[in-house]
Amino acid sequence: MKQHNADDSRTISVGPLDPLKVKADFPILQQEINGFPLVYLDNAASTQKPAAVIERIAHYYETENANVHRGVHQLSQRATDAFEKGRETMRAFINAAHSKEIIFVRGATEGINLVAHGFGRKFFKPGDEVLISHLEHHSNIVPWQIVCEETGARLRVIPMDHQGQLDMDARLLNDHTRLVAVGHVSNALGTVNPVSEIIKQAHSRNIPVLVDGAQSVPHTPVDVQQLDCDFFVLSGHKMYGPTGIGVLYGKAEWLEKMQPYQGGGDMILTVSFEKTTYNTLPYKFEAGTPNIAGVAGLAAAAEYLTALGMEQVALHEDALLKYAQSRLSEFEELKIYGTAVHKAAVISFLFGDVHPHDIGTILDQSGVAIRTGHHCAQPVMDFFGIPATARASFGIYNTKEDVDQLVNGLKKIKEVFG
Repeated sequence: MKQHNADDSRTISVGPLDPLKVKADFPILQQEINGFPLVYLDNAASTQKPAAVIERIAHYYETENANVHRGVHQLSQRATDAFEKGRETMRAFINAAHSKEIIFVRGATEGINLVAHGFGRKFFKPGDEVLISHLEHHSNIVPWQIVCEETGARLRVIPMDHQGQLDMDARLLNDHTRLVAVGHVSNALGTVNPVSEIIKQAHSRNIPVLVDGAQSVPHTPVDVQQLDCDFFVLSGHKMYGPTGIGVLYGKAEWLEKMQPYQGGGDMILTVSFEKTTYNTLPYKFEAGTPNIAGVAGLAAAAEYLTALGMEQVALHEDALLKYAQSRLSEFEELKIYGTAVHKAAVISFLFGDVHPHDIGTILDQSGVAIRTGHHCAQPVMDFFGIPATARASFGIYNTKEDVDQLVNGLKKIKEVFG
């Protein structure tokens, strides 16, 4: 795919996704590991970056680097323009109604913490309840525990079954529920949760809903207005963008009512020793010098995905998931955890009695990078009575040949461990 200068619009004709052409856009994937072509299957943890993103970040530091919203000189104006253009790009990417509803944060984790403290500290009281699910990443568990401890609220959990699907009993929502926080897609199992239905049930009781979209945004079209969620978080590094940058989307009506999470420069209108007046949205929640280069890189990643076509991305990854599941079924000793009907391109598995860390180590010797461990989802592992799994997670640059290389690596493991 042709790359353009950072000032150009990066347009790629939308059609069936060609992963080999996509892979050519990613410099890091052109290397070998231990004499094998690198097969990167750890996309649920962090994705690789296309040249368009890398070049955009370099372009910022080479030609635009200055602080935003503070200077009248030309570099500051360029930086501010790039920053606010990035906000509009992300608004369009998830179809938020207003750019003021896009808050730049370090990632989904900080976005959840912002809501937990900005919303929870103001609205939670003893006896209130926060509803999360059994499938949550630690970043959508721990912040709520902290705020519950501070406010006297308590955590309730939507249970799941052995397929890794949620059992959303409407009775879990009651007069004490103040907020629902649920992941769109499970990072540990790949389960696609019925967030639309959960939102409808919650809104029927006037309960706001936060959706953790870190694992959905890179893989499928997301429209926050259609979902009608009240808050939505995403991380740049999981959608082919830089680390240390992400977005909190929030409906303006809620953001206006919330307390700032942090204090400092740019989030204020006036400051005296007696009183501070907070800035308007979105700046009220963006204290201090932001990750300006990160915003530029994140916007470039969103533009790259948009040009590929998110529908095509979803179709490609679904086909790859089906192929991988078919190939892995060749191994009788391989057990997949997470067999939900609606599932993203994530496969968590155990291979006989082989420890997941040994699986990951031996696969690495064949150039295949996967994740091993509890995937920051220890309650999920506890549910299945296991300490960890091996996890292969797929992205836009993965191919059937990558799956075949994974399978060949598993055959070597079978030979080693008998």
